[in-house]
Amino acid sequence: MTDDVHRYGKQIEEIKEGESLTVTETISQRDILLYLGLTNDNNPLYTQMAYAKKTEYQKPIVPPVLLTGIITSAISKHLPGPGSEIVNIDVNLISPVYHEQYVTFNFEVIKIDLMKEVVTISVEGMDDEDNRLLDAVIMVRPPKMLANVE
Repeated sequence: MTDDVHRYGKQIEEIKEGESLTVTETISQRDILLYLGLTNDNNPLYTQMAYAKKTEYQKPIVPPVLLTGIITSAISKHLPGPGSEIVNIDVNLISPVYHEQYVTFNFEVIKIDLMKEVVTISVEGMDDEDNRLLDAVIMVRPPKMLANVE
């Protein structure tokens, strides 16, 4: 592994099947408004209580792409880390996530393909009562450092 772990994530040879990571997040109103501002997504289901009350959800929910962003951020920061490239993502949304709800994301390396230079990571999102909220499978190309390049 490189000496500067803050700049480079784990290379494929440094990753082991079964390696795991747990990240807990609370998605705040501020997070949602920032997302909506960046994407210009004005779905009232994400922000308007009066609208959401008329739906099966009863209150505003977190945009699924925001949840996906939390997952990809954890991969970019921690496992494999900086320099990683996500090449495929498959997310199954099981239950809605509501504003200010705690979500624990459990990551596990389930496959390492040295030939394709890709690591497969499973992700399970749980609420604070251990109810499954989402499942995901992410294929990631870990950073590949070139020798003698500064």
